[in-house]
Amino acid sequence: MGVPFVVSGPGLPAPGGGVDDGAVVHTAPAPGLTVAATARRLGVAPGTLRTWDRRYGIGPSDHAPGRHRRYSMADVARLELMQRALVRGVSPGDAARYAMSVPEPELARLPPDADEARPRVGGRVLRLPGVGGRARGLGRAALALDSVAVSDLLADSVRSDGIETTWDEVVRPVLGAVGTRWADTATGVEVEHLVTACVSAVFGALLGGADRSAGDVRPVLLAAMPGEQHALPILALAAALRAHGVAHRYLGADLPAGALAAATRRTAPVAVVLWSLMPQTADPEMLSAMPRTRPRYRTFAAGPGWDGAALPQRTGRLTSLRSAVATISAAVLV
Repeated sequence: MGVPFVVSGPGLPAPGGGVDDGAVVHTAPAPGLTVAATARRLGVAPGTLRTWDRRYGIGPSDHAPGRHRRYSMADVARLELMQRALVRGVSPGDAARYAMSVPEPELARLPPDADEARPRVGGRVLRLPGVGGRARGLGRAALALDSVAVSDLLADSVRSDGIETTWDEVVRPVLGAVGTRWADTATGVEVEHLVTACVSAVFGALLGGADRSAGDVRPVLLAAMPGEQHALPILALAAALRAHGVAHRYLGADLPAGALAAATRRTAPVAVVLWSLMPQTADPEMLSAMPRTRPRYRTFAAGPGWDGAALPQRTGRLTSLRSAVATISAAVLV
């Protein structure tokens, strides 16, 4: 749930202003706007409007049979109210309920938003300054929720440029732009889920088949910390190590401490890499409590969750996919 929504406050007028009895009455309704036209006006994707209509009931009021539903100016005014609330951190459900609570005669009398010059963060494209054509194409396919196109673009990028470049120059910029979109508008979770699922499928497929590094080689253990659900970067590292011929065992997200200890004893790894996105899941004490084996292994802390953490001695720090591949390869392939 989002923060409680208070109907009064700066830039969010409370409903209740009077109605001008001298207002001009139009006998013929003004033509409504299509979904695409309304989306352009508001700076959001058409799919976002359809989601708001389906999920929160804030949609076009023109229900004339035999033609496409159109948004009236009152409908657009409600959507603008909802947008203002979203920018201020209100949950989509609360924002929609507020916008729907304003009587239609009062919508035209609401003053303009104090932040009318707010940046247009929606629309049919993601903000991706300085990226290449592949990232822009991925962004367009992601907003269209075209999973086939997203997967094809990722696979083509991996074939042409490799995993590290695909991650750094294609995947990361798009996921970052989707995250910015969510922070600004509270929309786009479905886009992030689709991209994550496609990246997982494409990178995960690279882990299958015969392992060129199989045999008696000691592997690298790769896992996300207990409670850490965001394991996509560690999957990307697994795929990149596989491409470089480094034996590894990818243990996925949210690995319990006991399971990690058991895997460490069973495989006698050459290195253990533990990923953490959030500080809440970065536990230096767990690193100190890991079992000792002979021969010994190296421990690496990866991800921004470890920033500022007091790491145990002999624990390396990995800050990017490319540097992680280079560091681990140098430590293992000797």
